[in-house]
Amino acid sequence: MLPRPKKRLGQHFLTDRHYLDRIVAEIDARPGEAMLEIGPGPGALTERLAPVVQPLHVVEIDRELAAALRERFAPGLVVVHEGDALEFDLSALPEGLRVVGNLPYNVSTPLLFHVAAFAPRIRDCVFMLQKEVVDRMVAEPGTPDYGRLSVMLQYRFAMALAFRVPPGAFTPPPKVDSAIVRMEPLREGRRTARDEALFTAIVGAAFSQRRKTLRNAVRSLVDEAAFARAGVDPQRRGETLSVAEFTDLADAAGA
Repeated sequence: MLPRPKKRLGQHFLTDRHYLDRIVAEIDARPGEAMLEIGPGPGALTERLAPVVQPLHVVEIDRELAAALRERFAPGLVVVHEGDALEFDLSALPEGLRVVGNLPYNVSTPLLFHVAAFAPRIRDCVFMLQKEVVDRMVAEPGTPDYGRLSVMLQYRFAMALAFRVPPGAFTPPPKVDSAIVRMEPLREGRRTARDEALFTAIVGAAFSQRRKTLRNAVRSLVDEAAFARAGVDPQRRGETLSVAEFTDLADAAGA
């Protein structure tokens, strides 16, 4: 029997077997891989992945669901970490970690930033999220969906929308469409900012008021000389800058 979803935890359980099969195929788990599932819920995806990777690590905040998972799966098959995924230390698991799961919509953005902090240790991520969030993640400069989330994730990952999942695939159905996104950390040849804290601050300021020009939005962080060194027109708006241009601007401002 499916447990009653808790609204305060943003729980929507994927129950459609067709879409579960498609997600399993997208993940394409192999024996010997290190894998973490975030938000396993009742274990619909867990039961398909655990026999392959052995053991599958899962992190579940719901005490009742965590207890049910421990009862259902042997410790050698599934290692249950009860707690908040936002506080889970991914460095406690092996490098080359694969991270998967149906991220709770009410904390999806903070969770993405938390996972991104461990990008050098991660092989890839396959997440189900609200489609609106995925659209922002993969958006290109100059489009309405392009923003802080786009830049900060594309700075570390190559991302692609895999497929959409309709509300009817869940119990209870959410009021929004969902989508599967694949994220692969950028490695060789990846351009990095010399001062990542400054890069983060500039990106945040550039999108804090989207209609402002860069000159006005980041005036406390970037002077006219830095704009010139970076080759960025201060009359542009942040939504038009590529990740590389933000990196150039941060390096020029910190020079």
